[in-house]
Amino acid sequence: MEQGMLNTRPGTEGSVWRRIGAFFLNPRNLYVIGLLLVLALSVSEVTRGRHKNFMIFAESTKLFWQQVSPYGANWPPAGFPVRLDYFLYGPLFNILFAPFAYLPAWLGPIVWNVFNFTLWFAAIFTLPGKFTREEKCKSFLFTFLILACTQLSFQYNVAVGYMFLFAYSLLERDKGFWAVLLIMVSGFTKIYGIFQLAMLLFYPHFWRNVGYAVLIGAAFLLAPAVNMPLAELPDYYGQWVGALTEHPDTRTWMNVFYLRPLGLLPYRTYVQIGVLALLAVGVLANWRSWRLPFFRIACLAILMGYVILFSNSSEGHTYVIMLISYQMWYWTMRRGGEIRLADKIAYWATFVIVVVMPVDVLCPPKVMQLFYGWQLNLWLLLALWLRMCWTAFIRIPEPMKKSYSEFAPIRSVQVQND
Repeated sequence: MEQGMLNTRPGTEGSVWRRIGAFFLNPRNLYVIGLLLVLALSVSEVTRGRHKNFMIFAESTKLFWQQVSPYGANWPPAGFPVRLDYFLYGPLFNILFAPFAYLPAWLGPIVWNVFNFTLWFAAIFTLPGKFTREEKCKSFLFTFLILACTQLSFQYNVAVGYMFLFAYSLLERDKGFWAVLLIMVSGFTKIYGIFQLAMLLFYPHFWRNVGYAVLIGAAFLLAPAVNMPLAELPDYYGQWVGALTEHPDTRTWMNVFYLRPLGLLPYRTYVQIGVLALLAVGVLANWRSWRLPFFRIACLAILMGYVILFSNSSEGHTYVIMLISYQMWYWTMRRGGEIRLADKIAYWATFVIVVVMPVDVLCPPKVMQLFYGWQLNLWLLLALWLRMCWTAFIRIPEPMKKSYSEFAPIRSVQVQND
């Protein structure tokens, strides 16, 4: 009688959890839920006038099309009712952002967020077939909260992240032109993506892809001439560089240069160049590993971590770029049976400290301030990054040395760059 009243049967509880798991491991369900949340967050912020980053993008774009530089003394726009932060992106950004900038003021930011969310989702779920559907779903879920935070601020970081992923997937499929196009778009808008050009070394048709980069780069360099005389381009780019060099000293950022007690800030440029040089040495010293899918994945993750941890001006939102590539490394290692207890602890510690704690409805701000006051988020991300460097450049795990490529057969290193 008691059992009938409770309506329980052996195995029912496990069945419920399996159904819940199956629901959240369905890409369609994830997209619909994510889209609804992004729409709700976007509408909430727009109705309260808190979409300031979108205002920055839109107003800078309008200045560009009025043939006024959105840097230096021209920024912020005279008479604008809201105080706006710096605009730091290149003129190509203003050209590409125009369709969003000239939408109705209430609609543009919503379309911008939906557009970026959709492409972020597509970038994850079109990763090469070596990643299973379950791994893609879990990667999406792992990063979703921090994705929501960056979309709450209408940031461009989401676009930078998905361009990294799309370019990687296209290179794996031997679609060099489209991969290089995305890399150059990323590089000419927010610099970060330009470093991905180094990964062309790992793929067939190296010189052809370099040729694409040169031609596309020249076209993008001249693109602002659609709205200004060619003679004005050098000064315009000079103002952009000036804005980039002045910006890092305006506040405290969340990168290795502010880690205590290292005190690296006075040596920032030397550290950036030195670390990049060490990464280059690691890549060249492991030239025999270029054919390995794991090595290419690890290098992508290391690169996406470098542009965040060693950048001039990282914020918590930018971590989404590093975390999605960390997911790719983690699941590849796990598939090969190379994830240790310390890796699992670091995985969940990262989720709790870096992803969950910044969400004040899930974690009391005082708790987050305690952990972040100790800079545990930065130390943890640096440890993950060094762990990935170790597995790529110092000791590649034995199961990861299997050579295969499902989309673009990689020829021997001696001939792949001919």
